[in-house]
Amino acid sequence: MQSTPDRSGILAALIEPGSRAAPGYGRLTPRDRVVDIVCVLIGFLLNLLAVGDAEPPPRFGALPYWLDLGLAILGALALLVRRRWPVALVVVMIVVSTSVPSLGGSAGIALFSVAVHRRPAVSLSLGAAAMASCLVQFWLYPVANVPNAYAIAVSLTALACLAIVAWGIVVRTRRQLMASLTERAVRAEREQQLRVEQGQRQERERIAREMHDALGHRLSLLSVHAGALEFRPDMPAEELSRAAGVIRASARDCVEDLREIVGVLRSRDAAEVPRQGIAELVAESQQAGMLLDSAIRVELAEVPESIGRHADRIIQEGLTNARKHAPHQRVRLTVGGGPGEGLEIELLNRLESGSGGPGSRVGLIGLTERASLAGGRIEYGPTADGDFRLAAWLPWTLR
Repeated sequence: MQSTPDRSGILAALIEPGSRAAPGYGRLTPRDRVVDIVCVLIGFLLNLLAVGDAEPPPRFGALPYWLDLGLAILGALALLVRRRWPVALVVVMIVVSTSVPSLGGSAGIALFSVAVHRRPAVSLSLGAAAMASCLVQFWLYPVANVPNAYAIAVSLTALACLAIVAWGIVVRTRRQLMASLTERAVRAEREQQLRVEQGQRQERERIAREMHDALGHRLSLLSVHAGALEFRPDMPAEELSRAAGVIRASARDCVEDLREIVGVLRSRDAAEVPRQGIAELVAESQQAGMLLDSAIRVELAEVPESIGRHADRIIQEGLTNARKHAPHQRVRLTVGGGPGEGLEIELLNRLESGSGGPGSRVGLIGLTERASLAGGRIEYGPTADGDFRLAAWLPWTLR
């Protein structure tokens, strides 16, 4: 019951085309064509060394020179199919080269191809068959009068077959290792891209939640003042003007929020994130023991709420990274700018030994997405002085 699968496996190995992982399978590249030509030339030169070189004469008579030369040429040209049917080619070469020594060079190159394109079990089996064939070959074609010539010739040929197979297995292993490393690099790059996309999506959802809350507050305020105008149409002109101004400012802020929220996906089931101001973030970090020096050169009350939310998030992420990757280093926070100039944020902290900055940087990728959506920009990375710098600029337009 077990012999049938074994026979079918051997037959499949004989007729199966070359490995799809092997270079040159299917459509040949220019490099593959050059390698094929070189193999044919080397095989012909090795075969040519044995053409007509039978001294003393073989036991059953020598082949005619023209036939021996023709077989040598044919054996070299047969190497052109070594990529397609490597195992079948080696089997034919081993059998024929037993009685035709001029095919020995081509048989060695074909054996090397099998060791590269097939499992070690297959190449080692064929290598053992090649070693066994040399026993018959040197009996048919005895070596010149040298002490122990038969044993020496058989031993050297067996060592040559073993070296060819071992070399091919090494080449095969190296190719498999390179293919595995390439696959791992591609997979790591794909996973990093997924993390980047996840960070961008999470930041968009965070922005959408923040804008949803702010927009709802402004719309409710707009509704209250519009309702007052509806129920008090006879109010004094001064109050009417003040209410209209509030409505106009609220409507303008709503338009700005809507412009910012367009294209941002909102997760309905995500937890709401409360906003902290810059001053609260600084105080909280200092209370937690962080060595934080802050230089806030703007009036925080004058910062527009939409820009303030982004500034809070950038500072929060920068302080979190500093606590995580450089917990014993002093952090310097600078906030500056003004209307028409933009809001500038910079965080600097000394890199600790063994730390190259934030690990996966998904949070920083999210900040980049946030700054881009707000019309600003962000930069981060190690500096020449050994610090890690996070700098952002957000637009602060005149009203």
